[in-house]
Order: sequence, then C-alpha cells, then structure tokens
Amino acid sequence: MTKECNAKPVDVLIVGAGINGAGLFRDLCLQGVSTVLIDKGDYGSGTSAAPSRLIHGGIKYLETGELRLVAQSTLERNLLLKNAPHAVKPLPTIIPIFSWFNGVSAALRTLFGSVTAPRSRGALLIEIGLILYDLYGARDRVMPRHRFWTKAKALAEMPFLTPRIVAAGTYHDAMVCVPERLVLELVKDGLATAPQSEAHTYTSLEQSQGDIVTVCHEDGTRQTYRPRILINAAGPWIDRVNGLLGFETKLIGGTKGSHIIIDSPELVAALKGRMVYYEADDGRICLVFDYHGRALVGSTDVFADDPDKVRCEDDEIAYFLESLSGLLPDLKLERSQIVYCYSGIRPLPAADNTEAGLVSRDHSSPRHAPDEMRPYPVISLVGGKWTTFRGFAEEVCNRLLGELGLERQISTRAAPIGGGVNYPQSDHDKANWLKQQRQLHAVSETRAWLLFERYGTTASQIIALEASGYRLINGTRDHSDVEIDWIVRNEGVCHVMDILVRRTLIGVDGSLTINALDDIARICGNALGWSDARIQSEIDDAARQLAERHRVTISSEGSGYAPLG
Repeated sequence: MTKECNAKPVDVLIVGAGINGAGLFRDLCLQGVSTVLIDKGDYGSGTSAAPSRLIHGGIKYLETGELRLVAQSTLERNLLLKNAPHAVKPLPTIIPIFSWFNGVSAALRTLFGSVTAPRSRGALLIEIGLILYDLYGARDRVMPRHRFWTKAKALAEMPFLTPRIVAAGTYHDAMVCVPERLVLELVKDGLATAPQSEAHTYTSLEQSQGDIVTVCHEDGTRQTYRPRILINAAGPWIDRVNGLLGFETKLIGGTKGSHIIIDSPELVAALKGRMVYYEADDGRICLVFDYHGRALVGSTDVFADDPDKVRCEDDEIAYFLESLSGLLPDLKLERSQIVYCYSGIRPLPAADNTEAGLVSRDHSSPRHAPDEMRPYPVISLVGGKWTTFRGFAEEVCNRLLGELGLERQISTRAAPIGGGVNYPQSDHDKANWLKQQRQLHAVSETRAWLLFERYGTTASQIIALEASGYRLINGTRDHSDVEIDWIVRNEGVCHVMDILVRRTLIGVDGSLTINALDDIARICGNALGWSDARIQSEIDDAARQLAERHRVTISSEGSGYAPLG
C-alpha cells in the first residue's frame, strides 16, 4: 500500500503548538472538527514561553490608537480571570509619574500616525489613559477601577520609589502563573473532547506534496496527513513554514523581548504584591513584579529575525539593572542575584520604517489560496498577544467552520480551562474543597493547598496518589517524586527540560540543584523506560540548555546567573 493511501484524512492540520495554535486546536475540537496539532518543540516552547507573564488589557496600545485591540484585550483578560482562575491571577499595578503635562502632543502625533513614541508620559496623559482603560474594561468586569495617588500617598505606599515622581496611577491587570502550562491545558481540553484529534510535540513539518503533508517525529518515524485546511501557527517561523509548503511570504517582522528573574527578597518585599509599570530614561516602558517570590523584570523590544538563537544578552541585562536603579535608587541589585533569563521573538506583522515598540500587536489571518501544486488553503496566524488568544481562535474557528460547511456547537467564552473546571470561587468554597480532599485522602492541609495553587482542581489527582506516600525532592520548592511522576505520565513529557521550565518552575526560580536534576531525570527515566545512557544525556542536555539559553548555572546549592561563555 502506498504512503498516499495511508495518509490520514483530517479536517485541519495546525503547525505550531504555541498559544495561538493551542487555542485554535481546543476550539476546533470542541466543535467536533478532526484536527491534528504538531510542533517541532514542546507545547508552548517557542515565543509563547517568553512573554512578560502578563494577561493585560494593553493600556499602552491606547497611545497607538489600537482601540479595538484594547477593547478585546480587556474583555479577554476578564474572561481568563473567570475561566482559568488557577492559572491567571489579578495583579495590582502602579504607574510612577514624573511630570504633569509631558507627552500629550507626542501622543496625539502617534495617534495620528507618527512612528516615534512619547519619551515621557505625564499625569494628564496617564489619567486620560486610565479612564479610557476603565471604560474598555467594563465588560465582564472582575477588578476595581483605577485610582490616582499624590506623591505623598505613592511614597507612603511604596517608599523605595524614587522621590523624583510627582504622582502615581494605580489599576489592575493580571498575570499568568506558568504560561506554558496553560498552553498544555488547552491542548488536553481539546484531546479530551475530540478522540479523533491528535497532538504531537517534537514533530516537524517535512514536506507537502500534492494533497499529502508529511511530518517527522523526533525518533525519525513519519506520518502523512491529507488536510482540508492547513493552519500555519508557527509564530516567528511562519515564513519558513510557508516556504516548506511551496510558496514565499514576508508576513513576520518580529521584535525581540528579553526578561530577567531576580532573587531579591528586599525587592520583592518593596513591591508589596504590585507590579510597577514604569518608564525607563529612554521612554521605553518596563515592568517589575513579584513572580512566585522572585522579581520578574522586562522587557526589551528590538527588531530580530532568528528565533532559534535568541537569548538575553549582557547589554539587555545592564539596561534592566540600570532602569531599576533609577526607579528604586535605595535598592542594590546585582547580576549575581539573577536566577533566570529568557528571550523570544514576538511574531509581529512585517512593518517597515516603524519603531519596534509601535509595531501593531493586533492579529490577522491571511489566507493563501490553493494552487495546482497544493489543493488545500493555508491560513497563517500573524501577530496577536497572549491575552487575546481565545478571541483570535474564535475568529479563525468561525471562519474555518464556514469553509468546512459546519456550525459552531459550543462557545468558548465561558468555558473553563484545565484546572479551572469546577474551580471553587469563594474562600468558603475553597475551604470546603480542601476539606473534602483531606477527608478522601490522608493529606495535610498545607500540602493540599500548595498543590491546589499549582494545578487548580487537577490537583485532586496528585493528592490521591500522594496519599499513599511521597518524598519531597531536595533542591526544588516542595515538589514531590509522586508529583513529578504524575506530570511525566499525564502531561506529554518527552524531555527533562519539559518539566524544568514548562510543566513547573523548578529550573526557573533558582532552586534547582545538581542532585535534584539527577533525581528528576531518573523519575522520568523510570516512567518512560529510558536507559542509563539516555538519563545521563537528558541531564547533560538540560544543563546545557539552561546555560546557553537562560544564563543559568547549576551547583549543589542551587542555580544562578551564568556569564556568557
């Protein structure tokens, strides 16, 4: 039988399991559409692993006139707070203000097409922006409206702030606790509702020949599909994927965003659970907030075009530390306090002669019609942002349903995600949920709460297993052998790095030790049937990736900053 005869018919083949691809996969599966999702890496391991960890309404997009994007972003932020309360948390935010009237004329020029951003945004401009932000965020509102602080109030609340401020604005956005986990949960939701669908990581698009698409798995095996529609959700790799499909495009003009994570208890205490959203001296908007007991600082925004080699460089680190020194002059922050660095390329639309920070964060989905060599259409998912993935997926899904002659069966607007299913909303309901778990399984309240905070209601599966006994892994922040084993067996783990930086934060928060890395690799090996040689290879590869991509070195005491080699 020929390969062509063995090719599996499928309604939609999605290339790219980042947030856009995973969101669309879930929506299509919920509608009963047979869908195959592939990614050359892990779920959410590309650009989707490198955001500022914010779910935000895009207040800065007001000054570029992207009002529709602000309206959609604030709505989607509110919906995510409801649908994924285990993964998305409210984040009170403060904007330090350094003048009263600066930036108004520059903002007006930007609004009407100027390609330079304001270098300073005064109190009047920020107050107008916050009023508009409240108005746009009114749909499905779940958080308080903004407030305006005098200088005295701001310094009383945040005494480490520079006394150069004249006032401050406060409002609420949200953060995503572990973005890659949310990507994974979207995929798992899709697979649970559509048994005919498939999702494959470490699987590359190899070629398109006629109506047959060939993909290659990491072990060298190949599969063939006959899609009715192909979705290119490859992010900054979109143009490369289209080249493999036989046609050339120039859709992506990405910009690089880098971040650092600092282990500074003094800085975390000074933030008081708030994000500070501030201007650096060059007018660039930066941010710092408490991320799981560390301080996350970001981000840069410069044009770049090679997503396979991107990393946070020395000049970016110097920029972050200098900007923080200007914002919080009494705090002493050093490179040695950095525990993790990460960087990615935003898959923004190609935009010539535009300042990087002003390139649109909106999304589009250009359709490339079938031709004599390729009988199926290709739709490329360009741009977008983490916050708006559901809305983007809904738009594209509706379009695909029309092309396939189908109708929408269910809306995702109020559909809980992963561990947000049956999530207890009030403190009383949470206490009852924990009480029930303790009655069902011999587990301490502290442990049950920790797992609930990490995994939402999915934690009940791990709690049930830990009731038979577990061992905490030294060199992690209270992760257990049972917990890691459950992750390996239930969450599509192929490599140790999948656990360290995408299923958990063990490799991100500075806790990882050499012994813990060895322990985790051996748990993986036992669950997946690895040889001793494979286990050692995974340990070596994890250490290499952490050093090369994330500036992390691992010791017997923990992990921390690694100078460039």
